[in-house]
Amino acid sequence: MKFEYFIAKRIIDSKAYKSSVSAPIIKIGIAAIAIGIIVMMIAIATGIGLQQKIREKVVAFNGDIIISNFDSNNSQESGDPVSMDQDFYPEFKSVDGINHIQAVASKFGIIRTETDFEAIILKGVGADYNWVLFKDFLKEGRLPDYTKKRNEEVLISEYLANRLGFKLDDSFTALFRKEDPNKPPSMITYNIVGIYNSGFKDFDETYVIGDLRHLQRLNKWDSDQAGHFEVFVDDYSKLNKTYNSVYNNTPSMLNVTTVEQKFGSIFEWIKIFDKNIYGIIGIMILVAGINMITALLVLILERTQMIGILKALGSNNWTIRKIFLYNASYLITLGLIWGNILGLGLLFAQKYLKLFPLNPDVYYVTEAPVYISLSYIFALNIGTFILCLFMLLLPSYLITKISPVKAIRFE
Repeated sequence: MKFEYFIAKRIIDSKAYKSSVSAPIIKIGIAAIAIGIIVMMIAIATGIGLQQKIREKVVAFNGDIIISNFDSNNSQESGDPVSMDQDFYPEFKSVDGINHIQAVASKFGIIRTETDFEAIILKGVGADYNWVLFKDFLKEGRLPDYTKKRNEEVLISEYLANRLGFKLDDSFTALFRKEDPNKPPSMITYNIVGIYNSGFKDFDETYVIGDLRHLQRLNKWDSDQAGHFEVFVDDYSKLNKTYNSVYNNTPSMLNVTTVEQKFGSIFEWIKIFDKNIYGIIGIMILVAGINMITALLVLILERTQMIGILKALGSNNWTIRKIFLYNASYLITLGLIWGNILGLGLLFAQKYLKLFPLNPDVYYVTEAPVYISLSYIFALNIGTFILCLFMLLLPSYLITKISPVKAIRFE
């Protein structure tokens, strides 16, 4: 056992050390480390979790990459149709990193009841539609089946169902305008087979999922025409790289955009979370470091006589400094252990018990989502330990200024 470690361990195990004047300050330092790691873990887990949850919901309704015709239509309604007879459809084999592509369309409509009406966007989907993301949103009933003949089954949001007084298995009439404004609108009676709630109010208050073939008939399109294609990627972190490959492997008459380009304001907003996370981490490490510096200075002051004796016996300054740094390392580790226990406990409680709700009008989610990963937890602990210990190197230099003769006489 190293001499420095041996002395540090004896100090830590000493009963006098635990009941000394410095004990309350040491406990405050440990608490500061624990609180700091808890706050940082919560900031990272909720920040990344919120980013991922919002992104997943936007992608669920739009795909990661959208392929459509060039037009001046900036609305959510499909403009000129695009042919499904493409080399990249129904499988985008020429580009790696794509797991699915589907043909869809959308059209404005109005739901009319005996007492009320509501504007909607009917999203037409076909047999190739990937329902995986919507399975998590489904609250009642089942998902529509468009693999067989054309039908009137629809998936409606819980928001619209409550607003219009609809229940599962109810029917409603939807009106769609024709190109000729002098002609009466087209009317289709739909049957509600499922009710979903994505928690993303901007979409829930307007989107109804129906059969693509109804929109083809309403728009007088051919059976091999759609409004646009939605492309889903394997790895969202490589979205821009995949987008460039898709762009280069798509006919020049088609427009290719990413979901971030289409909903720029939303994605710019969630990127701000990164700055908030970095700011919180910086502040917490600084606060924890300052508290540990205070604890270390008190420890040095309390052990002044011991420092003088060790110097008189021939120990050099760096050896004595290492004794106190070992001691500080123990305190930092103790704070990290308690912080991880409490922090992970809170995160798992939120993940499975949903303790803290959020306003979906502001955050687009109904509860605070958490992202738990061993990689960032490990990095956070190692980074905090190293930075706090690094901050203690300078105050430990105070030991070099202590005179052995004066220190031994110190009371």
